[in-house]
Amino acid sequence: MKYLSSFKTKNLSGKICLLRADFNIENAELSGKNIHPRIAAILLAIEFLTKKGAKVVILSHRGRPAARINVDKTPIDTDKKISENLRNGLRKSALSLKPFAKILSKLLKKPVDFIDSVAKLEFTTSQVVKLRNKIKSAPCGNIFLLENLRFNPGEDKNDVKFTKKLASLGDFYVNEAFAFCHRPAASIIGIPKLLPSFAGFSLENEIKNLSKVIASPKKPFIVILGGVKVADKVGLIENFWDKADKFLIGGGIANTFLAARGEKVGNSVYEKEKIAFCKKLLKFSKIILPVDLMVKNGRILDIGVKTQKNYAEIIKKAKTIIWNGPMGYIEDKGLRKGSEAVLRAILKSKAFGVIGGGETTSLLQASSFKLQANVFVSTGGGAMLEFLAGKKLPGIEALNK
Repeated sequence: MKYLSSFKTKNLSGKICLLRADFNIENAELSGKNIHPRIAAILLAIEFLTKKGAKVVILSHRGRPAARINVDKTPIDTDKKISENLRNGLRKSALSLKPFAKILSKLLKKPVDFIDSVAKLEFTTSQVVKLRNKIKSAPCGNIFLLENLRFNPGEDKNDVKFTKKLASLGDFYVNEAFAFCHRPAASIIGIPKLLPSFAGFSLENEIKNLSKVIASPKKPFIVILGGVKVADKVGLIENFWDKADKFLIGGGIANTFLAARGEKVGNSVYEKEKIAFCKKLLKFSKIILPVDLMVKNGRILDIGVKTQKNYAEIIKKAKTIIWNGPMGYIEDKGLRKGSEAVLRAILKSKAFGVIGGGETTSLLQASSFKLQANVFVSTGGGAMLEFLAGKKLPGIEALNK
């Protein structure tokens, strides 16, 4: 695999880089105290490229525009008075990448030119040529942001024609979208077939740090699992079962384990289809479950104070830590104490830690906790889980060819 870091002595004056980012971020996550990790992930690459005279064209996506979405939490599909054109307009407005042009411009302290023509279904050859000419004639160091690629069906279909149109806009390609590397989209696996392609600084760090916990984790090695579904974590559990000393369980996943142990979970979310799987794991002492819980309206919504202290003591002794998924329903600020306790313990520890998952990293982004040098925050959710499960990610494999 070739890395952007190998360009340190190369002159890129006038060259056009297609930089794949991942701005699949909800509006609420953009208002945090810290820069969102997926935005921070591309800043170093952009600054590096523009200082070397390259022009940067940022490609990204946001949400699933093809699906019906709620606007201001109102189910627009049930309102027959709203026309299909208006629905499409609302959908595109909610998922547009336009706000990111302003955010990036402020962070980079230079203008970012937003272009929406790629979003059109009829992204024609003449439009491509016009856009290519605009980028070519722009001064060196200029930055462009294309509209949400998923507005065009060619992105998810990895359509050859759409891929060629995108690739024709640049001279080389850099992938900084680790969180989307498990999806075989046009901008992830298609473009690398047509242009010289490289892993960016952020993607390089993802690969190296995640590979580190797979290849040589120091013991005691602790895996902390939260979130809703056991099904999402099966691969990770199986891949680290023989390596990890303990698995600390929280969130909806804990509910399934508790149900498998024969305990009543009331109206709590759990997976009946994973009861048998959890029963097998409970035969081993390395599965650590909550000893007390925060319950509201018959639902388990967080780990309790005793569990927080118990988990913190285990974390304190660890030398390697993986954490994916919150300990409770963190959408409610009053139910973040369990997750905050785990985060605080990890940041206080001297262990090499990897934190990942959308909700987990959003907690860090919204909090006042300061990240330590020994803790790596992955930008990936599903991609991180698949990588740690030992699966080959299409986006990374595309860069190896």
